[in-house]
Amino acid sequence: MESALAISAPVSTSLTGRQWVFRNADERQVAALAQKHELPDVVARILAGRGVALEEAEQFLHPSLKNSLPDPSHLLDMDAAAERVAGAIVSGERIAIFGDYDVDGATSSALLARYFRSVGADPILYIPDRMTEGYGPNAAALLALQKRGATLVITVDCGTMAFEPLAAAHEAGLDVIVIDHHIGEARLPKAYGVVNPNRLDETSPHRQLAAVGLAFLLVIAVNRKLRERGFFADKAEPDLKQWLDIVALGTVCDVVPLTGVNRALVAQGLKVMVARGNCGIRTVLDMASVTEKPGVYACGFIIGPRINAGGRVGKSDLGVRLLTTEDEAEALSLARELEQHNTERKAIEVMVLEEATALAEAADAAAPCLIIAGKGWHQGVIGIVAGRLKERFHKPVAVIAVADGIGKASTRSVSGIDVGAAVIAAREAGLLLAGGGHAMAAGFTVEEGKIPALEQFLLQRFHSATETNGARRLMLDGAASLGGATAELAAQLERLGPFGQGNPQVRLAIRNAVNLKPEWVKEQHVKTLLICRLSNARLSAIAFRVAGTKLGDALMATRGKEINVAGQLRLQEWNGKQQVSLQIEDVG
Repeated sequence: MESALAISAPVSTSLTGRQWVFRNADERQVAALAQKHELPDVVARILAGRGVALEEAEQFLHPSLKNSLPDPSHLLDMDAAAERVAGAIVSGERIAIFGDYDVDGATSSALLARYFRSVGADPILYIPDRMTEGYGPNAAALLALQKRGATLVITVDCGTMAFEPLAAAHEAGLDVIVIDHHIGEARLPKAYGVVNPNRLDETSPHRQLAAVGLAFLLVIAVNRKLRERGFFADKAEPDLKQWLDIVALGTVCDVVPLTGVNRALVAQGLKVMVARGNCGIRTVLDMASVTEKPGVYACGFIIGPRINAGGRVGKSDLGVRLLTTEDEAEALSLARELEQHNTERKAIEVMVLEEATALAEAADAAAPCLIIAGKGWHQGVIGIVAGRLKERFHKPVAVIAVADGIGKASTRSVSGIDVGAAVIAAREAGLLLAGGGHAMAAGFTVEEGKIPALEQFLLQRFHSATETNGARRLMLDGAASLGGATAELAAQLERLGPFGQGNPQVRLAIRNAVNLKPEWVKEQHVKTLLICRLSNARLSAIAFRVAGTKLGDALMATRGKEINVAGQLRLQEWNGKQQVSLQIEDVG
């Protein structure tokens, strides 16, 4: 196979204004990795470039829960929470699950519901309405759950900042356990327990866990408490690994780093998902005509958006109902309804994205972040729009939907800039009515009149961070010729997955390629054929959602010219044969 990884950069600044930076790999480290773990040079070189130590490589390449999963008891309040839940199960108390309306919340709720049902406890599931109730617990809903018989409520993916609602629940004699991963303040809400690796007094090294990962640790802890009580003396223990597909789905879709325990949860969860044992997940994959093994892409771009659609523009509990049903007919009905809502969501997203993009393009290009506000925008799509703008402008973005003098916002960030901490700081500064989140995503509520002051606050906060973050840099793992960009190389690169935040897809530069046939596909993507004049090697390539962008313009303007491109090799099967293509991210 032709050499895949040259280190010298083909361009210093691309046609879109980005600097291509190559990860440096120590040659001795490359040789040691290749020899000890019997790796191809290309895989060893990428591992070394990404800082994977010799003793870490085995776990990186073969992530296992045995070696990665922490003891749940290391988290503050976990033992007390598990003891309370186990006691409620044994005594037959009614437990309620209060989840968030996104995928992490839906998967966390579904995981707990499936576990509780497996041990004979039928929980109440409650997902708040995004438009009428907003994010997180509210007093009216908690007290209504108490009236329905609940003596214990478990909030998942929310609750850390719900001071007033949880105080009202405590006053009413309702026990609440918070399972959350969003950044908190110094004070804690009035709750029976707050299990959150991002509590300010927490020492856990596993701060990257999504809520569904924490819910899985709670299930392990509760199961252990039940075992200690002799609960399983006359009945079989449930196999907790059967629900790892749900854990993988929520972890991927919440865009938390796929490192450490998260990497193991996703790797093992995808293996479970291949069996398609979850009725709802299987139905969604079948409706989307997914025949290959579901992976990170299927979670993030096929299953996740459909689970999310109910909370964005439809009924907020549709996703968790789909993930918990065992009825094929009900699963099909729910999946169809979610598909309709997802189609509606796409149409709304297009309209909001067009207006938000125009405002972003008119903003100061040198600003370290984008604060975009508009009236009449649907709250259910602003998170997606923020993500699209972040990808396009390579900086943190907050998109604010304003109505009746109040703005509801979603933010998305780039690696190295913590928007969750920034939102908490803005709240503590009196600029927000509410807000919270984690490093890569956050949300907040702001009075319309305070938006200008908030913008200045965030601009100042992100200024130095953006200078050192290198958001305009494109990190590359190596350079390859067209002849070296083969299906064999793509297969070797897949050994480094699962890919996601914290372990990005391998990105290569392809040198000296003629941009033979660029053409628009569905008016927003550019598809082309790259060829090498010397070897006549060919490679299909595509750039997604580049209409009106510098990248789209550059691809169309270089028809027939020799260019360098940066992107990700994709391996696909078609009629039983493996084919490789390139997803273009930049042109030089």
